[in-house]
Amino acid sequence: MSASSRSQVLSLYKIMLRESQRFSSYNYRTYAIRRIRDAFREKKNVDDFLEIETLLHRAKENLNVIQRQVTIGQMYATHKLVIESAEHR
Repeated sequence: MSASSRSQVLSLYKIMLRESQRFSSYNYRTYAIRRIRDAFREKKNVDDFLEIETLLHRAKENLNVIQRQVTIGQMYATHKLVIESAEHR
């Protein structure tokens, strides 16, 4: 993997994790973070340039989905769960 594609992947990974932190729902937030980490770990050894480009494109589409879902989730916010209150103590 070239240095530029590596930096693109890491940047996209960080952005996706940061966006997922914005989910108001604890369950959606933890699920999204877990799926992002698992997906990136699963594909970390890919060397084919075309496959990397395809995966980057798919990840960018997923980032757009996350951003839309975060916005929708904020419109219909609910009360925090008990487990969320305990995390901040």
